[in-house]
Amino acid sequence: MFEDIRKNKMKSHLVVGCFILVITLIIYYLSIAFDVGASVAITFALAFSIPTAWASYYFSDKIVIKMTGAKPATMEENKRMIQSLEAIMLASGLTHTPRLYVINDPQPNAFATGRNPKNAVIGVTTGLLEKLDHYELEAVLAHELAHIKNYDIRLSAILTVMVGVMVMLSDIYIRTFLWGGGNRGGGNNRSGSGSSGSGKGQAILMVAGLVLLIIAPILARIMKMSVSRRREFLADTTAVQFTRNPDGLISALQKLDGDPNEMRNANRATENMYIVNPFRNNRSNRKKACLFSTHPSIPDRVSALQNLS
Repeated sequence: MFEDIRKNKMKSHLVVGCFILVITLIIYYLSIAFDVGASVAITFALAFSIPTAWASYYFSDKIVIKMTGAKPATMEENKRMIQSLEAIMLASGLTHTPRLYVINDPQPNAFATGRNPKNAVIGVTTGLLEKLDHYELEAVLAHELAHIKNYDIRLSAILTVMVGVMVMLSDIYIRTFLWGGGNRGGGNNRSGSGSSGSGKGQAILMVAGLVLLIIAPILARIMKMSVSRRREFLADTTAVQFTRNPDGLISALQKLDGDPNEMRNANRATENMYIVNPFRNNRSNRKKACLFSTHPSIPDRVSALQNLS
C-alpha cells in the first residue's frame, strides 16, 4: 500500500507538469490562430496554464463539490452516516476525518475527492443513505476512505479538472477557428518577402495545434479511465481490510449496480470519481471493461472480493 501511495504522489506531480506543458502549447496555438504575436502568445499561455494547474490542485475539492451540488451533512439529518464514518476511521489509521457531503439524488452512489487526507471530502447521495443497510453503508464509506488513504483522490481530482479544461479549449478552438472562418487575423494576407514563410510556419502551427487539441483530451480521458479502473480494485481490497466484511461491499456494489435511477447531477468530468458509474447506460455486466470504461465491471469487482482470503 505504501508503494501505491508513493506512486500516486509521483503521478500527481507528473500529471500537473504535463498539464502545464500541454495547456501552454494549446493556448499558444490558439493565440497564433488569432494572429497574436509569439511573445504575447507564450506569455498569455503561461499566465493561463500555471494558475489553472495551481487551482486544480488546491481547490479540487471545492470545484467538485460545486459541480455535484452537494451540501454539508449534519448530525440532525445524517447521524447514522456520521457515526459509521467515525467507527471506520479507527480501523483506517487516518488522523483527519473527511468532511461529509450529501447530494440530493435518488441514485445510490458516493465519491471522495480532495488534494490529501487532511483536505478530503466524501459525498454520498440521499438514495444511498435510504437504500443501504448498516453494513453496506459502512462498506461504501470504507471504500471512499481507502481512496483517501491511498491518495487516489488527489490524482483523480487533478485529472478531472484538467481533462475538463482540455475539452473546453478544444471546443473553443474548433468552434472559433475551424468553423468560424479560418484565420481571423488575416496573417496570410500580409505583404512582404517574409509573408510566404510566415504563412507556412503559421499553417504548420495550426495543423499541430489542431492535432494536439483533438488528441490531448482523448488521451487524457483514456488515462483518467485507466487510472480509475485500477484504483477501484485497490480501494475495494483496502475497504475490506478496514471492515473485515467483504460481503457488505459485495452486497452494496450489487445493489448500487442494479438501481434503476439515473443520476441527475453527474457529468462526464466527474463520472470516474464515483464508486459505480453514475450513468446507467455506461455500466456493463461484461466480464471485462473496455478501454473507455471508467470502472471495472461489477462482476469483476465481486469476483475479486470473493477471492480475498
